[in-house]
Amino acid sequence: MTDSRDITTGQTGPGCKKRDPILVAEKVTRQFGGMNAVDVDYLEVPRNKITALIGPNGAGKTTLFNLLTGFDTPNSGQWRFDDRDIAGVPSYKVARMGMVRTFQLTKVMGKLTVMENMRLGATAQPGESLARALFKGLWGKREKEITEQADVLLAKFKLDAKKDDYAASLSGGQRKLLEMARALMVKPVLVMLDEPMAGVNPALTQSLLDHIKNLKAEGMTVLFVEHDMHMVRHIADWVVVMAEGRIVAEGPPEIVMKDKAVIDAYLGAHHDVDLGDSKGVEMLEVELAQDEESVVGTADAGILAHPGGTQLDGTPVETTPTGQTGPATTADTAPDSKETRP
Repeated sequence: MTDSRDITTGQTGPGCKKRDPILVAEKVTRQFGGMNAVDVDYLEVPRNKITALIGPNGAGKTTLFNLLTGFDTPNSGQWRFDDRDIAGVPSYKVARMGMVRTFQLTKVMGKLTVMENMRLGATAQPGESLARALFKGLWGKREKEITEQADVLLAKFKLDAKKDDYAASLSGGQRKLLEMARALMVKPVLVMLDEPMAGVNPALTQSLLDHIKNLKAEGMTVLFVEHDMHMVRHIADWVVVMAEGRIVAEGPPEIVMKDKAVIDAYLGAHHDVDLGDSKGVEMLEVELAQDEESVVGTADAGILAHPGGTQLDGTPVETTPTGQTGPATTADTAPDSKETRP
């Protein structure tokens, strides 16, 4: 049954109170030298919802993930998971409590089989004790239970045909699926996914989306980092926006995508663009091409030119020996040209 009640208890905005938060962070900071990578005053993650954590590169999203899951140590701050204080708790203990994460770069064990990778994710394994490992009667039953659980998850993620293959043989998308399936071996309450779509073949994108939505349907809470605004709008119930280490906006995706602070963080001073709308982005490109201070539509457009190697006016872009980009000229493209270029 879908919970249609409001997520917040009052006004929507950065640090707003949630009706039923599963994770609460206060005054969390992390500095690298003189730079504040994370400076989160207050954040609540709603229970049994899909929350997207978005922001430009360098906003502090992954660093915040590392802090909350015990992979890094903050300069200050406290946070609670399911009303338990977990600040300073080692990452393996955090995972055993039911708060698990995946990584931006997959962390599969390439020289182990897919099934062996899955078994590693399970808890309460008596065979991990050196003394007990010598006697199969002490751990054989538990390993059978773990294997049966892994078989169910691999079938669900359509990796059952690969269970005896080495994990190193999997594609990038399959490794993402394996990492997500392995995380579920813990039977988590909160699943944190760091850019689950990064480097994934488009053919597997829909499959990953469906699995993320199924996590919520099975009673879990999802917090994920993502740059694809269309994906965020499609599956997120709530969106948190970070910029320069701080929370600058929160709210439902359809509202946050039009928030001035969000567009500021991504695009600067162009506030009339809906980031979740492809037509809005196209309108921005036209506007930038007419902006005297913008390089869009000029020989210096570089990566701001349209994908596929064309300028906004349709002329092809070619990289010169010096690495600069610009509209191709006859002298550049004609194979028989004898003109010497500077």
